[in-house]
Amino acid sequence: RKAPVPKMLAPCLLRKVVLTVSLVFVVALLLVEPVRSDQEAGTAIPAESRPCVDCHAFEFMQRALQDLKKTAYNLDTR
Repeated sequence: RKAPVPKMLAPCLLRKVVLTVSLVFVVALLLVEPVRSDQEAGTAIPAESRPCVDCHAFEFMQRALQDLKKTAYNLDTR
């Protein structure tokens, strides 16, 4: 006759493993330092030195107009 202990041991061990893994995960999350926006890479340009959205749109439209003028001139010369 087999003892019923191995049948009950598996769920108990599984519960312990799940609990241990969860606990380790929570502790790791607590120990990890959160990333702050002021700690990002040094490639960010400060807001004071960046042109506004309207300035970007204006520059883009100026370049597009110059390209259209060049295209029209090239078509006229042909």
